[in-house]
Amino acid sequence: MLGRFPKEILNILRETPLHVEDQPSKDLMQDLGIADAEELCGCFYGVPYTEASVFSTDILMPNSITIFRRGIVAESRNEYGKVSRRRLRIQIRTTILHEIAHLHGMQEGDIIARGYG
Repeated sequence: MLGRFPKEILNILRETPLHVEDQPSKDLMQDLGIADAEELCGCFYGVPYTEASVFSTDILMPNSITIFRRGIVAESRNEYGKVSRRRLRIQIRTTILHEIAHLHGMQEGDIIARGYG
């Protein structure tokens, strides 16, 4: 699946760990104001490139991306509740690109406007 990404995206993923979890933690859901684990497909943790500085002393952990299985599967369902392999692949790709956009400093509204909502 990841092999279908352009080389530039694969290079980013080599430097930014990509984790897969079943669902977000209760703490993360509370921090983001999310009531249902199926509402969140992914999360970028860290400092976006646009805010990073060699002089920063507050960076404790390296950047990382986590995608959440429950949210991705929920977003991949059609109107009848079925999940196709095609829809699932599209949602995984969209989620990863969405989180990479956050890594590059893009805000939620800009990402959604570009079709990676």
